[in-house]
Amino acid sequence: MIQRELAPYALKITGHYPVVTITGPRQSGKTTLARLTFPQKAYANLEHPMTRSFAREDPAGFLAQFPGGAIIDEIQRLPSLLSYIQVEVDEKGENGRYILTGSQQLNMSANISQSLAGRTAILRLLPFSCVEVKNFGDFGLDDLLVRGFYPRIYNENLDSMQFYGDYFETYIERDVRQLAELKNLSLFEKFVRLCAGRVGQLLNLNSMANDVGVSQTTVREWLSLLETSFVVFLLQPFHANIRKRLVKTPKLYFYDVGLAAWLCGIETTAHIRNHPLRGHLFENMVIAEILKFRFNNGKRNNLSFFRDNTGNEVDVLYHIADKVAPIEIKVGQTVSSDYFKNLITFRKLGLHTLHKGFVAYAGDIEQNRQDGHVLNFKNIINELAKMEKEHAG
Repeated sequence: MIQRELAPYALKITGHYPVVTITGPRQSGKTTLARLTFPQKAYANLEHPMTRSFAREDPAGFLAQFPGGAIIDEIQRLPSLLSYIQVEVDEKGENGRYILTGSQQLNMSANISQSLAGRTAILRLLPFSCVEVKNFGDFGLDDLLVRGFYPRIYNENLDSMQFYGDYFETYIERDVRQLAELKNLSLFEKFVRLCAGRVGQLLNLNSMANDVGVSQTTVREWLSLLETSFVVFLLQPFHANIRKRLVKTPKLYFYDVGLAAWLCGIETTAHIRNHPLRGHLFENMVIAEILKFRFNNGKRNNLSFFRDNTGNEVDVLYHIADKVAPIEIKVGQTVSSDYFKNLITFRKLGLHTLHKGFVAYAGDIEQNRQDGHVLNFKNIINELAKMEKEHAG
């Protein structure tokens, strides 16, 4: 087992809050992170029927068995317990008393806002980052796109196709049935696969509804369900007071590119090499990598993208305070002058930019050109970390 990049921040933040809540997709490593980072803590898993029954029927007695606090896994299975935790941490007045984990984003946020407002730090753990995967070997781009980043694939050397098949079936059976009553599971599965085929594209609810054969209202509900259970996220458009009209529609991405690739029917590196979605999946992977960097440092998702009505687009804007660093993402291995076109256009808008711009690409040669800094996609995080440090300093 490797130490996760979120671990140092998780350890640090326990000195400031009585409760730390770790959320994220199923099997992203939340339990392992909690138990390795806080080995002195007792552990209880609310997925276990007997444990959950004890906590439901006698919450005060359940918590009393942990005089030094505890790690409580899958807290979303019993949100009523949060009120009793609130009473106890208020009485004890100790920081770092409870570590909670859960895998349902919006439900947990609502319950925590009601019961633990101001008492808990909320951390988000996504699957492995490129840096974490490096502990298991030097994987090429196409390997990463097909394998994805879920820890079990690497820790247990699992076949990714088998893993994602089982993962998706379990997701349908557990999370989806817990969160919603679906009348037609086959249509929902069709919708999820359709989402995977549209990674990196502007969200078009009407088109998706027509393609699946359901109403826009249903598509909106299903999309919310995917967001709630950490399957997809929306990258919001950048807004600024400029003359050119900007698009107002978000773009759709998956938290894990391997799941998106599997849903698209991609099974091998040979298959993905010439696949029409390879560039979109690469873009998805890099943006998710940037998101992991923020989450692993205790920050929120403040990323956006730029696009105007004439088609000029910058794939992702990294925000620090009131300034932004534009980033273009290209799956090619040879640098072309076209890679810088949208960075130049964006700079001409006269906005507060942190940097002339980055091109994160699949090649290995890195260059600091006049029109932008060219980086291998695995190294974009190092540059963002430098900017964060400079701004903080």
